[in-house]
Amino acid sequence: MERLACGWRGAEGKFFPAFQHERRSPARGDQMTDQAVGQTSWQRPATPYEEFCAVQGVPIYRELLGVHDVRELELGPWDRLGGRGAIIDLEGTGGYLGMYLVEVPPGGSLAPERHLYEEVCYVIEGRGTTEVWADGGNRQVFEWGKDSVFSPPMNTWHRFINATNAPALILVGSNAPPIMELFRDEEFIFGTPHHFKHRYDAADSYFDAWDELATDDLSRRALHSGALVPDAANCYVPPDGQRGSGHRHFFLYMSGNYFRGFIAEYPVGKYSKTHAHDAGPVLVCLAGQGYTLTWPKTAGTTPWRDGKEHLVRRQDYQTGGVVSAAPGGEWFHAHFGVSGDRFRVMALLGGYPKRTQGPPGSTVVHVNRDIKQGGNTIEYRDEDPMIRSLFEQALAEVGGTIDMPAELYQ
Repeated sequence: MERLACGWRGAEGKFFPAFQHERRSPARGDQMTDQAVGQTSWQRPATPYEEFCAVQGVPIYRELLGVHDVRELELGPWDRLGGRGAIIDLEGTGGYLGMYLVEVPPGGSLAPERHLYEEVCYVIEGRGTTEVWADGGNRQVFEWGKDSVFSPPMNTWHRFINATNAPALILVGSNAPPIMELFRDEEFIFGTPHHFKHRYDAADSYFDAWDELATDDLSRRALHSGALVPDAANCYVPPDGQRGSGHRHFFLYMSGNYFRGFIAEYPVGKYSKTHAHDAGPVLVCLAGQGYTLTWPKTAGTTPWRDGKEHLVRRQDYQTGGVVSAAPGGEWFHAHFGVSGDRFRVMALLGGYPKRTQGPPGSTVVHVNRDIKQGGNTIEYRDEDPMIRSLFEQALAEVGGTIDMPAELYQ
């Protein structure tokens, strides 16, 4: 695809325009008035990211809480990338987190690209390599396979190559929406040559698999800050416990990104504590199958008991499925695995923009603290009894039993 100053020219001369935002002169009135002017409601215009998506020529899936399995989605030819794909725009992620699904053709590759937004890639199916390089530098190559998670460093050239005679399927999450909103200049976003050396030093070991996890300086929880997790579905995840009984967890701070995430796991027969946070984060199921319950905070901590169960929404998903955990912002939600296997998920958290609260040195209270102590988590003892009841029913349907000791509810 040929890049032009005002867009792209694809196959058979098809033109894809870049987003444009003209400057407007302020409206001037002839005289001052004490009467209210303007309007108090309107139709929202498309964002620069949405304008960009609209001209990609691939299916766009939006107004969805989640997708049971993204492999069930229909893909379309994607001229710009040179494969087939689809854009996924879940509820609550607008303007914050972008996500797309792309198929690398058998024995082929996608078009190389670089951009000023960060991205994290999860291989759902297939095996291959990725080439990464900066202008004037040598190309580095690393291998990936099913369940690999990797992140090309920001603004490096990168190209996905399929090593087999079957299609490879990759799910990509990014912070493209706020970056496109900020710059509103596709030529700059996709064409600036600056090499961010503090993010990518081109060291021979840059894409090596990390055998050990570090510790986050602030939360003191485990983190992975490399560029590649070869097998995210089966790698070691240390005990954590902040989200519930048997909970395991480590953060993903990959390739120097501000766009972050985590990998978490719940044992068979156990479920997460209910918690709330801003809209935007998306969960991707890496192993097992399960569901997420979510409801607006205005429905309270016990919506069934208080007659507000009609406000509770449920999304079922399996390996390869995705869900927007808090679509309305500050929604309560909890996650439940209902297969005979552990339930492992990867969260794409986004990260930019993010509001900073309080002055430097003030105490930050995390979401995972008890809501009665200033956090945003409902302890098991305070949750609506229907949460456990529904989980027991779901487990019974697959021949499972709950493993939540009575003392957790005391």
